[in-house]
Amino acid sequence: MARAIQRLETRIPPLLLTILFADLMLLVAELNTLPITRSLYTSALAVICLCASVVFLGLSLKALHQAKTTLDPHHPEHSTHLVQEGIYRLTRNPIYVAFLLLLLAWGFLLADVLALVSVYLFVMYMNRFQIKPEETALEAHFGTDYLLYCARVNRWLFHSRKTP
Repeated sequence: MARAIQRLETRIPPLLLTILFADLMLLVAELNTLPITRSLYTSALAVICLCASVVFLGLSLKALHQAKTTLDPHHPEHSTHLVQEGIYRLTRNPIYVAFLLLLLAWGFLLADVLALVSVYLFVMYMNRFQIKPEETALEAHFGTDYLLYCARVNRWLFHSRKTP
């Protein structure tokens, strides 16, 4: 069982996982078990989350490009530079925060409580099967510098500063 779980680590590309969760959210919303009244507020929250997602994604890609390091989440050990500048001062995973915000925007557009709650499952999956293996690889690659970075910067925006 442990081997099967370990095989899931960094196997599903995060963008594909985001799309799969968006599909899951649509399926849940179509069941219409806990709808939210669609209003100007839910639409505004969707737009705010979408805009924030675009900003986070743009700033994170720009920082990685400027550092001339890898974007490949399957091989964090290929990183040539520990990016700590720009958006990476706020969160260690701004691309994943962008995906989270995108899913929240989708949840607000779907106007369904269970669809929004399923975003939590995305975070749990990402923590276990994507982020933890990445952190292990980055710690092995960058050592103390990475651990000091983890002590200063949250994994997510409002998540604890747990180190690998």
